[in-house]
Amino acid sequence: MRKLCIALAGNANVGKSTLFNYLTGLHQHIGNWPGKTIEKAEGRLDFKGVELDVLDLPGIYSLSTFSLEELISRDYIAKQKPDVVINIVDASVLERNLFFTLQLLELGSPVVIALNMVDIARKRGIEIDADKLSKKLGVPVVPITATTGKGVFKLMEEALKTSKKKQKPYQHQYKKPMEAKIRAISKQVEKLGLAYPSRWLAIKLLEEDEYIVELVKRKNPKIIETVAKFLREIERRCGQPGSLVVSSERYCATERITRECMTLKKTDVPLSQKLDSVLLHKYFGYLFLLLAAGAIFFSIFTIGDAASEYLLNFFSLLKAQAAHFGQGPLQEIIFEGVVEGLIAGISIALPYLIPFYVILAILEDSGYLARMAFLMDGAMHKIGLHGKAFIPIMLAYGCNVPACLSCRILERQRDRLLASFVVTLVPCAAVTVVIMGLVATFVGFEWALGLYLLNLLVILVLGRIAFKALPGEPVGLIMEMPSYKLPMLSNIAMEAWRKLRSFVFMAFPIIIISTFLIKLIEVLGWLPLFSNLLSPITVGWLGLPAIVGITLIFGALRKELALIMLAALLGTEAFNTVLTPVQMITFAIVTMFYVPCAATVAALKKEHGWKVALSISAFEIAFAILLAGIMARLLEAFVF
Repeated sequence: MRKLCIALAGNANVGKSTLFNYLTGLHQHIGNWPGKTIEKAEGRLDFKGVELDVLDLPGIYSLSTFSLEELISRDYIAKQKPDVVINIVDASVLERNLFFTLQLLELGSPVVIALNMVDIARKRGIEIDADKLSKKLGVPVVPITATTGKGVFKLMEEALKTSKKKQKPYQHQYKKPMEAKIRAISKQVEKLGLAYPSRWLAIKLLEEDEYIVELVKRKNPKIIETVAKFLREIERRCGQPGSLVVSSERYCATERITRECMTLKKTDVPLSQKLDSVLLHKYFGYLFLLLAAGAIFFSIFTIGDAASEYLLNFFSLLKAQAAHFGQGPLQEIIFEGVVEGLIAGISIALPYLIPFYVILAILEDSGYLARMAFLMDGAMHKIGLHGKAFIPIMLAYGCNVPACLSCRILERQRDRLLASFVVTLVPCAAVTVVIMGLVATFVGFEWALGLYLLNLLVILVLGRIAFKALPGEPVGLIMEMPSYKLPMLSNIAMEAWRKLRSFVFMAFPIIIISTFLIKLIEVLGWLPLFSNLLSPITVGWLGLPAIVGITLIFGALRKELALIMLAALLGTEAFNTVLTPVQMITFAIVTMFYVPCAATVAALKKEHGWKVALSISAFEIAFAILLAGIMARLLEAFVF
């Protein structure tokens, strides 16, 4: 069977992932690019007797090196040379998307343009002449609606045709002085034998692309001297750096092409514009955001609590039946260690994570998630981040593991590191179980709410300190506002499963191993040893019973069982009979800020290495114990 490799490329929020899911369905797998922390999505389908390997490249706005995603995408296209690149373009904002298209055509790969969201464009009174656009760009242009699959069959037919023939795509001719310099540099770099097209390299050198400049400099430093001379001439003649001259000419070209291929008709004010006037309003926007966030978390915790209780009851019945198979140290370790860990993951973690990921997928597919990030941009800047960081912070309330992994959406390594630190301070669903099951139940709901407010204050303060400690400045938020869409059930299910799968394969093995170790130490009779060892901290500083010290060690492995372990160690679930209100609040504070669970530490190591993972863990252990001890003394002195 003939095989082809197809890469999907385009701006963020143009329907690229929707098209990828439509094409590949369940025949896809998610991993990381080799040596990188950016997600790599690949899938397969058979089309007209041809096996197509489809790769979903990261959503980017240019082929510069402002972000890791841009470097990955352009290196893959230039070096791996896919048989066809399908450039997904949002028909409703054609001019903005064509800026990337022109750069893609300069890179010289076979291209087919998928003109997506033509239905939304039509509602806005925008008509695109696909045939005229195809003639202008010199590549096939196929109108599609990725959400319904309309036009996708024809798109794949064009992709097969394009893989068999040579293209002569549009190459923007710059003004004479600039064009002459591009050709002169192109002749010199052509001799270097680099993977990139010589004309594209010449343009990138005039844009002062750091990666390309360094690449060429290693091969022939004299070329860089020539480029520097040309750049001085351009700035003297145009009064602007070469990079701005190149960009402005590209924008002029996209404006001209769009004007010639697009027709505007008078329509009523689009619904999306009406919605944005409310949802992005400087007052009402934040009110709606608070209401939406409240509704989201109420739904998650309501569904999670009900599902968790049902599953725990169900597994309790199964464990009662399993007890008939006999007892002994080995059976105890296996059933109460390994099996108990699996049960805990299914019955405590998943009931909160599944609805969270489903709701997150709905927010993303509908277009509101990007607007939430936009509204939170100002608040995020207080800790040196921008609005995109709000997305992993939201995820962290479900679970810190996928939140750490989702910090990849931030462009710079500094921002990803700062965001990873912040999300580990956010109370996940497991910590919420402790706060609600202990403090809200036995001390009062207002005290549970107070702990969340304390958490927000700590995040703001520590985030600000970390921002000042890390070198660099925050960057502004530049992101596409996607069109509002009615979420598709298939897309929601696929996106939720992709996120959940990352958690299951990373966290579940660690949960099971951790439970096994806890049970093994208990069977060996070593628990008193650990409790006595930590008594200066638990009893002397925190004012807790000595046995609670066990949770300081093993709660770090599995936070979702902190409350279950506490009940087991104290011999009762009526915590108010053995703990004072101050002790319950103190325990909750320690749990909230203590080192992230082992799965989160593993995620930190994966993203930033062991040094960062262990440094964050050590700091949060010390900080949690220090803060909890101070709060215990304040509560005893002024409240209880």
